[in-house]
Amino acid sequence: MTISRRAWLTRGLTAGALAALARRVGAQPGGMPMPMPMPGSPPPGGMPMADAMPATPDVPPAAAVAPKPPPGEHYTPVIAPDVPTLPFEKRGSVKVFHLVAEAFRHPFAPGLEVETWGYNGSTPGPVIEAVVGDRVRIYVTNKLPEPTTVHWHGVLVPNGMDGVGGLTQDPIASGKTFKYEFTFTRPGTFMYHPHFDEMTQIALGMVGMIVVHPREPETRVRDFSLMLHEWKIPIGAARPDPLAMNDFNVLTFNGKSFPGTTPLAAEVGERVRIRIGNLGPMDHHPIHLHGYAFEVTETDGGQVPKPARQPETTVLVPVGSVRVIELVADAPGDWAIHCHMTHHTMNQMGHEAPNLIGVDTRGVDRQIATLVPGYMTMGQAGMGDMMMMQRPRNSISMMGGKGPFAEIDMGGMFTILKIRDHLTPASAAGWYEHPKGTVAGEATPADLERDHIES
Repeated sequence: MTISRRAWLTRGLTAGALAALARRVGAQPGGMPMPMPMPGSPPPGGMPMADAMPATPDVPPAAAVAPKPPPGEHYTPVIAPDVPTLPFEKRGSVKVFHLVAEAFRHPFAPGLEVETWGYNGSTPGPVIEAVVGDRVRIYVTNKLPEPTTVHWHGVLVPNGMDGVGGLTQDPIASGKTFKYEFTFTRPGTFMYHPHFDEMTQIALGMVGMIVVHPREPETRVRDFSLMLHEWKIPIGAARPDPLAMNDFNVLTFNGKSFPGTTPLAAEVGERVRIRIGNLGPMDHHPIHLHGYAFEVTETDGGQVPKPARQPETTVLVPVGSVRVIELVADAPGDWAIHCHMTHHTMNQMGHEAPNLIGVDTRGVDRQIATLVPGYMTMGQAGMGDMMMMQRPRNSISMMGGKGPFAEIDMGGMFTILKIRDHLTPASAAGWYEHPKGTVAGEATPADLERDHIES
């Protein structure tokens, strides 16, 4: 691979600016290694580093709380952190909903806000909740600059309500409102999204979840909904890139990247259900839950028969699919839940920089520093201390979040399941208090001597 003089100088200047800022927050050349500059970082004359964001915002670990059911309804509403539920009105025996497809500014995490597309000012769009047997009438108003449709993914509807532009209906022109009407005939977890210019509209955030409850209400269940999505947002960009086919750098649960995600919270003894949908453009996601084994009980195709279920700690959620997992809360704590593709727990990470692990770059640094004062190559000893860096304005590159012990160095598709002996707003908002003697820590000399460990 050859690097042009222009690219070399651009990379060096960007690294120099980052290094200078890193020293302002405590890192010194030749000391704590810093990450390589991110591809897509602003070139000289672009995004001013003087407007850099703080290294890691202090985000309180608040938790999602259960909403109350609408008047006259008896189901247990789903809890969708950071996502609203779509309201409805009764017109006779029909529930009437209204979706508005539109563009809006959306915050992914503290420090990153861009223009996305979605429904009713939200991406993912509001959760649509109903009960088996409900007749629904859903109006869709298009405020986008191009036509759209809505497909009810996994819902069994009459062919003319299926929402495929050109095949089952005319596309909804900009400024027009269409009407869909059908009956939910089976319980389950489904999704909705456009079937017109799918590549652009889905990539820009036009996705949503549908939950159809059984007629008989359930008790002692914490019912959560998480929509997975992936975006390519270059550093400092105002919009996601809908043409991306790989190298997505912003990964989200319900439209948020950690530390912007809102944790889930449940009480010991409750049955916990997590409905996970994936309408991201390209990638399947292995979602791993710490501290528990669970069963996959449902897909968007229906219930999984009990004899076919098996204990899991990770569930693969393919593109265009739903997986529903269930467990009984019996282990208190703050348990991580995240995609196990390691690059999907990073924020706005670039992958075009060379691998410098173990490389001695001191000679190169001295030479480049004669051209770019303050230059420092980064990444020779790993990237675990990346949160020390300040970031360009409107970016979350390599950002993690505050933890009770230290920085949590994961970001992206990461959140927390908070299980409490007694769930209260205060216990859900705070960190788990570990019983004495149950936290890993540095071994004492007496420990090492007792167990004949040489350190």
